[in-house]
Amino acid sequence: MVRPYLPILALSLLMHIRAFFPKRQKFQRRLAVFPAKNLPLQRPVSVRWNEYAVPYIEAETDHDCAFALGLVHAHLREGQLALAKRLVYGRLSEIAGPYAWDLDHTIRLINFPQVADGVWERMPEETRAWVQAFLGGLNWYQDHVRSAPPENPLLGIRREQWSVADLIAIGRLAGADINWFTFFDLSRRRGDPDWPETWRRAIAAGDSAVTSFRAGPVDAALMDALLARSGPGSNCCVIGPSRAAKGAALLASDAHLPQLLPNLWLLAGVRCPSMHVVGLMPAGLPIFGLGRNSHLAWGGTNMRAASSQLYNVKALPIESRTETLRTRAWRRCSVTLRSSALGPIISDSKFFSSQAHEVVALRWAGHEASDEITAFLNVARSTCAAEFRAAFATYGVGGQNIQVATKDGHIGQVMAVWLPKRAARESSDLVLDPEDPAACWQGFRNATELPWALDPAEGFIASANNPPANTDISIDCFRINPERAQRLQSLLATSSKLTLDDVRSVQHDVVSSASAALKAKILQTINDCGLAAEQPEFIASLQAWNHSYDSSSAGPVAFETLVCHLFQRLERAAARHRLPRPRSDWNYVTTYLCEDLAALPLAERTGLILGALRAAARDAARYPGWGDMHVLRLQSPLARIPLVSRRFRIAEYGVGGSRETLMKMAHGLVRKRHSVTYGSQARFLADMADPDDSFFVLLGGQDGWLGSDNYADQVPLWRARQEIRMPLTSSRIAHEFPHLVSLQPASSTM
Repeated sequence: MVRPYLPILALSLLMHIRAFFPKRQKFQRRLAVFPAKNLPLQRPVSVRWNEYAVPYIEAETDHDCAFALGLVHAHLREGQLALAKRLVYGRLSEIAGPYAWDLDHTIRLINFPQVADGVWERMPEETRAWVQAFLGGLNWYQDHVRSAPPENPLLGIRREQWSVADLIAIGRLAGADINWFTFFDLSRRRGDPDWPETWRRAIAAGDSAVTSFRAGPVDAALMDALLARSGPGSNCCVIGPSRAAKGAALLASDAHLPQLLPNLWLLAGVRCPSMHVVGLMPAGLPIFGLGRNSHLAWGGTNMRAASSQLYNVKALPIESRTETLRTRAWRRCSVTLRSSALGPIISDSKFFSSQAHEVVALRWAGHEASDEITAFLNVARSTCAAEFRAAFATYGVGGQNIQVATKDGHIGQVMAVWLPKRAARESSDLVLDPEDPAACWQGFRNATELPWALDPAEGFIASANNPPANTDISIDCFRINPERAQRLQSLLATSSKLTLDDVRSVQHDVVSSASAALKAKILQTINDCGLAAEQPEFIASLQAWNHSYDSSSAGPVAFETLVCHLFQRLERAAARHRLPRPRSDWNYVTTYLCEDLAALPLAERTGLILGALRAAARDAARYPGWGDMHVLRLQSPLARIPLVSRRFRIAEYGVGGSRETLMKMAHGLVRKRHSVTYGSQARFLADMADPDDSFFVLLGGQDGWLGSDNYADQVPLWRARQEIRMPLTSSRIAHEFPHLVSLQPASSTM
């Protein structure tokens, strides 16, 4: 339908290509653009910068601090935020043309801005003032700084004013439920004869569809869009004083998200009357998602909370409306958006497959008026663990296991989420009957009503998306892979006197116990079929592998190529023998691959394995080490644009790590050179023994302006396992941030 559009898109791009690619922008030249005079401030504001373009704002009023933060976000990430705004409103067709119609339709169905008015109404006045000042900074920058991001003409973007609803909608996108990807994947299988067994296995094995199901182009577009803000992974740990070498609590937080440029976080420090904090801010939001103040430090991991449910609402009243998708260089497209009392009709999306007798609605806690901005502002102002927990009472989506380490020696973990009150998580089907009392939600539990941990006997708390507590409360939709959490716990338990260097090393661990267990099963299956003498060099490499996904190791190459070929052959054989159609989700593969192979007749199983061994040996011979096959490609999302894609690729190098290693570098089932799909992309370390010992690094850089010195200048730090110090004491701040810009109020505002 849209093939004729390609030459039109190419012509449009070529018209702007010369204007797009800017000359190199040195740090001082970029800093000179930052507005400093005649600003709507109440008092002068100091903004100190280091050579990585990290700002430290010191303001006499909260209003001025928030306004300066808005200026900073606009200066560093205006182009990124313009794309985020168009994404969250389902307006990507204005940039990408008809290719984005299905994606825009789905985003508009979900309707991230829907709850903005309700959220604004429940915000306390202090939060409203902070948000309005931040918006004031964003809009003032756009209104007064002439130079717009270089991608604007290429993508046909014009500057638009920012509103409260825009910020709340972007925050809702950040809370998108990653279980949706599993819902979309499983929906396509509900018509299969073996659906009951597929559903049973999905519940029993758990799911990690974000990392490993084989997405087609349409699925990939949705994943890119939603994962660009939501948090599918992460590791975090806090260590109590009894297990720390300096006798003070430690924290190490490692965020796992898409590895895009610019990074989804930006690094900043602020000091104003109500807070003094350093940390990582989601681009476009006036909060610190990970950080430290004078009293405590916090980090976290995605809980994969059960915040969504699918219902067949065919018998319920349905409302509909029609909206128009403006389309770049093409005709407009009308879309119908239907909704019910239980939520949008997600079965109208091209990403979802429903049965003929169903109209499927998506109920999501994100359509309730929770207030995440106030929660994180209160976190930044907290002075103790109890205040920290209470801060999350208004936090609804996306659910996080948030950990805290305090200056006075406490460590804890809070379930930051609104969890629906409902029956046990295991249901009979993916889509439920809204008339079934067991399927209905009966209100919500917030962080102050859910279990939490404080100073456990082990002396540490480790989180890696695992269930946060042993409780009868239904927390997640699908069982979460425990591998990273177990590995993290075992490494922390080996030493009684941990240092910051110790936990830094843990963040870079690349050993996989699940791969070790699957390897043993596969080798046993090979032996049982009498094939141990086949491909001896290949099998020897597999046997010798120590289960570390080190970039120089040949073992992961042999293992991954063999698993991929076994799966592909099993997929074909399953249809012939009426076995459940296998899923390439990693939890599913590790649980059922060898079991399903064993269900085949011996002769066919032997032939299948022999063919897989020979094919894997040929593939593996091309790659001496895992890093030759497993590649981190640092690029802008604009690298998907035809004709100019290479200009948006900044770096490419081999890396270690895998799907569920602590240093996550996720991938699907692979047998050739491939790029990482997402993984570790922002790190934070804090030692509460010293107010200046907080260290951060981004995979990428601070400045989203293409051509800037600071676009990807933290990559060498990342690769060398180094970070940027973010201090709290005045003398150290002045030393680490020597480039001072004094912001002056207009005379009329004095």
